[in-house]
Amino acid sequence: MIGRLNHVAIAVPDLEAASEQYRSALGAKVNPPQDEPDHGVTVVFIELPNTKIELLYPLGENSPIKGFLDKNPSGGIHHICYEVDDIIAARDHLLETGARVLGTGEPKIGAHGKPVLFLHPKDFNGTLVELEQV
Repeated sequence: MIGRLNHVAIAVPDLEAASEQYRSALGAKVNPPQDEPDHGVTVVFIELPNTKIELLYPLGENSPIKGFLDKNPSGGIHHICYEVDDIIAARDHLLETGARVLGTGEPKIGAHGKPVLFLHPKDFNGTLVELEQV
């Protein structure tokens, strides 16, 4: 059901500093920041030959990333994202197997302009999983 790894998301306390570190120290292609108000984050995508890194920074006081950074002030890996061909079929299959889909269970449009869902970390070995329809 899952396809390729789309990205690894890292919550960061300083988006500009983290972006510059990837740009100068690692020589990566760093895209400009983009606000995602529906998700309460500002994101920066780092393009790699085989996947992406998504830097996450809180957008507003109610951002879920703010809570993550309160618990992890230095930042850290927040979630991993896998591609799926049909997000509704994937959701329905996961629900049948007992997995929990976060939120309403209906996909939202993610940072790539495609439908996404998040799966409860307790159902996936402590890892928050995002599914993105390709």
